Amino acid sequence: MKISATIITLNEERNIGRCIESLKAVADEIIVLDSFSTDRTEEICHKAGVRFEKRVWAGYSASKNYLNGLATNEYILSIDADEALDETLSSRILDIKNTADPQIYSLNRLTNYCGKWIKHSGWYPDVKTRLFPKRGSYWDGEFVHEELVFPKDIEITQLEGHLEHYSYYSFKDHRERADKYSKLTAQKMFHNGKTASAIKPYLSAFGRFVAMYLLKAGFLDGKMGFKIAQISAQSNVFKYKELRRLHRESN
Repeated sequence: MKISATIITLNEERNIGRCIESLKAVADEIIVLDSFSTDRTEEICHKAGVRFEKRVWAGYSASKNYLNGLATNEYILSIDADEALDETLSSRILDIKNTADPQIYSLNRLTNYCGKWIKHSGWYPDVKTRLFPKRGSYWDGEFVHEELVFPKDIEITQLEGHLEHYSYYSFKDHRERADKYSKLTAQKMFHNGKTASAIKPYLSAFGRFVAMYLLKAGFLDGKMGFKIAQISAQSNVFKYKELRRLHRESN
């Protein structure tokens, strides 16, 4: 089978070169869809010889579905700019390229947080369905956390190796992006008619911290495990306060 690797970008000069380099051995084409980056993302992509397209941001699902339409091969490997295949995963993908039977392939994502690989905190294992046949597959989800919809009669196989995720380079970066996703999640909840009491932000934050740091053994990740749980809890407060704000303004 032939594979089209697809990537969406916005100001990813720090990550995109590593991502593309990891794909060269397995992808028959690499397509980047950019939302008009103002850094060196476009320059790096052109130097790497990949197909580079620009489009006004329309949301995660819409952007990924547009990329699916640009792909010229029968299989799509959807990857984020801050991700990269490790050697084992790359080898496994090369092994299956001669497979005749269509399947869906999931990858185990391993996150690098401020320089440390996170093996607990609810962040690992982190299985993502990312390699799939173009025909009959599409992304769904209006606000955030897009999900891949694919033919149900096709078997899912998890590949060995890791999809390395270079997620956050600083605590500030984590907080800003966590709040961004929390805001989008609040909008989705509001759209679906969800409400929150005045105490909900704090109860939810407490529950999130306990779950990540204690129940999911975040303490084994040391200082980074504590910061992950702390920032996740803080963003839960923000999410439910944002949901309450949206309800107040709608009345």
